[in-house]
Amino acid sequence: MVFAAPKQALARAEEVLGSDPSPLHASVAHQVIGIWQRDWGDMRIALDHLRRARDLAARSESADREADVLAALGVALVHAGRTRQGLAALERGVEVSSGHTRARVLFRRAYASWVLGHHRAALEDVRRAVPVLRQADDVIWTARALTLRATVHLALGAVERADADFTAAEALWDTTGQEHDKADAVESRGLAAYRSGDIPAALRLLDEAQERYAKLGTPTFMLTVRRCEVLMAAGLAPEALAEADAAVRTLDGIGGQSTLKAELLLAAARAARLAGDAHTAIARADMAVRLFAGQRRTWWETHARLVLIEARVAAGRGSGRLVADAAAVADRLASFGAPAAPEASLLAGRIALGLGWREDAQRHLEVAARSRHSGPPLARMTGWAARALWARAVGSDRGVLEACRRGLDVLDDHRTTLGASELRARATAQGAELAGLAARASLTSGGPRRLLVWSERWRATVLSAPPTRPPADPELLSELTAFREIAARAEAARMEGRPVPTLERDQRRLEREIRSRTLRIRGDAPGDGYRFDPGGLLERLGDDVRLVELAVLDGRVQVLLCGQGRVRRFEGGLLADAEREAEHVQAGLRRLAHPGAEARLPVVEAAGRRLEELLLGPAADRLGDGPVVVVPPGRLHRVPWALLPALRERVFSVSPSSSSWLRARDTVPPPGAGQVLVRGPGLATGGAEVPELAERYGSATVLEYDEARASRVLEELDGAALAHIAAHGTFRADSPLFSSLRMADGPLIVHDFERLDRSPYRIILSCCDTARFASVGADELLGLVTALLPLGTAGVVACSAPVNDEAVVPLMLALHEGLGSGLSMAEALRDARAALPGDSVHRATGWAFSAFGAA
Repeated sequence: MVFAAPKQALARAEEVLGSDPSPLHASVAHQVIGIWQRDWGDMRIALDHLRRARDLAARSESADREADVLAALGVALVHAGRTRQGLAALERGVEVSSGHTRARVLFRRAYASWVLGHHRAALEDVRRAVPVLRQADDVIWTARALTLRATVHLALGAVERADADFTAAEALWDTTGQEHDKADAVESRGLAAYRSGDIPAALRLLDEAQERYAKLGTPTFMLTVRRCEVLMAAGLAPEALAEADAAVRTLDGIGGQSTLKAELLLAAARAARLAGDAHTAIARADMAVRLFAGQRRTWWETHARLVLIEARVAAGRGSGRLVADAAAVADRLASFGAPAAPEASLLAGRIALGLGWREDAQRHLEVAARSRHSGPPLARMTGWAARALWARAVGSDRGVLEACRRGLDVLDDHRTTLGASELRARATAQGAELAGLAARASLTSGGPRRLLVWSERWRATVLSAPPTRPPADPELLSELTAFREIAARAEAARMEGRPVPTLERDQRRLEREIRSRTLRIRGDAPGDGYRFDPGGLLERLGDDVRLVELAVLDGRVQVLLCGQGRVRRFEGGLLADAEREAEHVQAGLRRLAHPGAEARLPVVEAAGRRLEELLLGPAADRLGDGPVVVVPPGRLHRVPWALLPALRERVFSVSPSSSSWLRARDTVPPPGAGQVLVRGPGLATGGAEVPELAERYGSATVLEYDEARASRVLEELDGAALAHIAAHGTFRADSPLFSSLRMADGPLIVHDFERLDRSPYRIILSCCDTARFASVGADELLGLVTALLPLGTAGVVACSAPVNDEAVVPLMLALHEGLGSGLSMAEALRDARAALPGDSVHRATGWAFSAFGAA
């Protein structure tokens, strides 16, 4: 019962012990309590009960009873880190047992071997156990043995063999009532999906396993380890670190398994390294190494040493000793048949290159490069990265570009399996090194035009296709509605000064459920094979329009000025300096949004001049007289471009990529579509421009007051020619897809917009912070504007800073006047800025808005 109904089994065992049982029955009861405590409670209590069960079994004079308890005790001792004692108990269990019981003991010894990383020994014991269990028609233990064998195959990289065993085990589990074992089988299939590169399926299966465990009321530490692996592969390393650290604290609090603590620490170390926190990674990995060594778990210890070396290198501690350490780890991992071996060889080669040890580097990188043709996507990328690094070392720019192209193609294929825009954006981080290598090689071998091609190759790729969503997901719709209601109630309570902890807790829970549901959506759109053509771009630009694409190489801004049939390169300043200056400008605009800050105006204007020097350099004097398209990197998304002197009185627009601008140029408005005007609650001006615009457009759909409800707003926005939304905007840096516009019934979030069949051709967001984004992955942006662009929107006007609500009204009216006379959004916004009064509040308001896209 302990794996079918754990709590009931524990209660029954305690009942038995309270009824003066025989030694045999008492042995069974103590064993049940021991197993329960071993897997979900305090290891000290578990060992106490299992030892008493062993002693009672000896008194019962049943060899099979004694062997069974010895096997359970052996596993517990291994989990407690007492490996030698645990293996001795398991060996004794095999000696005193026979037949069917021996097969069960062999399974437990195989399980202990898997925990210890002795995979070949585990496979041998399972090989001996399965035929006997099948012959005895022992469905439960046969299914357990097949599940274990599949898990061992996964550890060795044999995904197809694992799939076969998981399928056979699942068929057996369906005939039993072993609910915990069934949940474990689902969890294991999630691990298999992850190892085969199917991240959405892995997340879905692990979520399902979590729900099953929750019904049983059992802790899920191993599930956390596996979930952390998947989160890291999905580019969500900070979340993985938080989950692993929280699980360690919980495990310590209950006195749980030492083996699980070590695995959680290893997961935390990997997550910290990927999150860029090298010092935390070193601390976690060092603790994991020591625990694994004490537990005699060499396979695991070697993996922990790999992470420790990676973290030390990330912290700037490269040395000859680390080359030797990484090479030794690579050799040991290869001897284990571990899939991580190429990663260790790549690390050794990378450190050796940094030290100038070319022969050592070549040897290690050639070994790592062998993984480029087989295995899951990230393993193949490791191989191509090794190939690219060695090509750079021997001065072959052509070899670098070919390896980078092949590696990024692998990642492109992987990203098409991801349906959620967040996952696709974050996954690009895994190609950042290849993109950087290619950009450097292209600059030296092909000049500005080739650098432009590679800048586009890995810029805003997520915007090339809309996010995938199921045709109908009533559960997601229900969760979004509940989230909106809770958020609205919480906002009302805050305004009335009432406490909101319960509402905030419910809101966070719904956010987790919505995000979880969207992350596990599988991609359904194969890559379209699109390759950026600089010649096509230059042809579309013609002689009048200039496109300025800002690339970043080795921390410095490279300005690629496109127009008049050529691409020219200029050097800007340091990216870090530009980011700091942009933050100063943002602070200045916040001050200028309030009357009485006129003295800050010259300071902000001076900061705009410094920003221009850093971002455009000499190119600022070569922009010509026509329109300009600015394509900044993700980390410069908060720059108020209208503040730069060279752009201040010019028609300009902003685009996440040149490819995105070309797509926007080719987007045509839907025939016969009309205008939609929306004003949400709580604006200082009440959205005063909306009534005037309603009179101007006449036939426009107007949603205000109680009619401005999320479902109705979305219905009207779908396929509109022009939408104007006056509503409070909130940007969520911690979770950008929950950035929102405040409607009458609560927030309208990015996830809502992603459900549109086609977003409005043009959309104007006349509220604060709607043009703020989170920069993630290699060079991707997540936010409200970037959610609209792949869904059919060709032009957006939005704001990147807090603004004065009253000053927005004349800006918006002038903007619409220009649109009504046939101007583009960029042209109309330029004229609207010029029509504003010259005081600091109105000027700052004009600078804060930008036109995005090409409509």
